[in-house]
Amino acid sequence: MAVHSNRALLLALLSLLLCSVHGQLSNNFYKKTCPNVQSIVRSVMTQAVAKEPRMGASILRLFFHDCFVQGCDASILLDDTATFTGEKNAGPNANSVRGFEVIDTIKTQVEASCNATVSCADIVALAARDGVNLLGGPTWNVPLGRRDAKTASQSAANANLPGPDSSLANLISVFGSKGFTAREMTALSGAHTIGQTRCQLFRNRIFNEANINSSFATMRQQTCPQTGGDNNVAPIDVQSPTTFDNAYYVNLVNKKGLFHSDQELFNGGSQDKLVQRYSKDANLFANDFAKAMVKMGNLSPLTGNNGEIRLNCRKVN
Repeated sequence: MAVHSNRALLLALLSLLLCSVHGQLSNNFYKKTCPNVQSIVRSVMTQAVAKEPRMGASILRLFFHDCFVQGCDASILLDDTATFTGEKNAGPNANSVRGFEVIDTIKTQVEASCNATVSCADIVALAARDGVNLLGGPTWNVPLGRRDAKTASQSAANANLPGPDSSLANLISVFGSKGFTAREMTALSGAHTIGQTRCQLFRNRIFNEANINSSFATMRQQTCPQTGGDNNVAPIDVQSPTTFDNAYYVNLVNKKGLFHSDQELFNGGSQDKLVQRYSKDANLFANDFAKAMVKMGNLSPLTGNNGEIRLNCRKVN
């Protein structure tokens, strides 16, 4: 009898542990408390992407830069104040992360529908999914139930986000520290199939690196000179910058990766074969990406009584 009760206790503890690991997020978290939340997010994102296709990429990046710092807790949305330093002005985010106004619009509409119920962190996760899907990418069920941070960390944002000059070893290490495999890192890098970036972040590659298609480098040099024009933008995916597809990997095989960190995925290293597979199999990439996005959304969420439901995504209550 004692053996059975011990086993039951062990199973109960294991169940609790698994719940805490996954943050007790669930696909139907707002089913009764805010049944319209997903349609509201979808509606605002549809308008935002129709107005500016780049916004799909911007919101996806916002989600990534949130989750890699303290977990998916909307800490990136907090504005600096006289007594509070947030993450917006960290090196990887300053004058770079965008889409905050779109999140504000969604939040305002969600609050009107169900006051003080849906977290900003959940809104960002849903908006990122819809941005990808609206540009032709996959969709997935977003587990919900995150709560919002009351804190932020500029130092963690500076330390935890991989930069455009990262080596393959660094990328594998940084993503590995968050629990991602090298394959998941390579799939998530496919987010660069949409969006634009500033000249200063790829200048060194187009002027100084050898493993780059020469005509591609010449084309990019026309709007990104060796000096000046730091903020001139170029599409990261030269083929289809506003379509979420597998062209990013085709570009890498052809030595047309815009960032040094992109081309590192196909440069005689451990990810070459996977990049080739993704370049030929769009469905494989889409499926791997969707699964990795769900996993990213599970990074250290605040749940239960932790954190809060912010009424304004830019400041704590």
